[in-house]
Amino acid sequence: MAFEVLPASSFDDVRALVGPKSPTANVCWCLSYRVPSKLNNELRGPARGEYVRELCHRKPPPGVIAYDGDEPVGWAAVAPRSETSFARNRKIPHVDDLPVWSLWCVRVRPGHRKRGISHALIAGAVEFARSHDAPAIEAYPLDSGEARVDTTMAYAGLRKNFERAGFTHAADTTSVLAGHPRVVMRLALR
Repeated sequence: MAFEVLPASSFDDVRALVGPKSPTANVCWCLSYRVPSKLNNELRGPARGEYVRELCHRKPPPGVIAYDGDEPVGWAAVAPRSETSFARNRKIPHVDDLPVWSLWCVRVRPGHRKRGISHALIAGAVEFARSHDAPAIEAYPLDSGEARVDTTMAYAGLRKNFERAGFTHAADTTSVLAGHPRVVMRLALR
């Protein structure tokens, strides 16, 4: 099955994928790695959604969305690493000084999993970064081997999915998520 992956410029579609059921909730909105921790803590309830609304109107928008027909079914956050907390993260090392883009969240809507959407999102994020002249793209997935990963914590992606997309292991990290180590995976785009 083919899914269309487009830039995340529709706030309503982003909200359907990463927003809370209640507008006053303080859920991630995929901002935790995008903004400095002080701002992340200051943005409460509806202010989080309004911040994401602004991001959707920027060039480039904050990521990509996978569609099954007209229905948004998946989200991937992708941006220049310099615009994320990965630029300053002490647990996830920089491989070199290349101005890479980061892909840090791959989320498939419940009821749509196990259909290849995460693979389409990774491919779409790669093309999105390439279209914005990124020299390379990095991800920081879980290196879980064959162990199951709780779907709530699988947003970082799995190493094997990035390997299938052509990424290669670039570095180990000291970051652990859901009991699994994270690794730096990279794909050259030039």
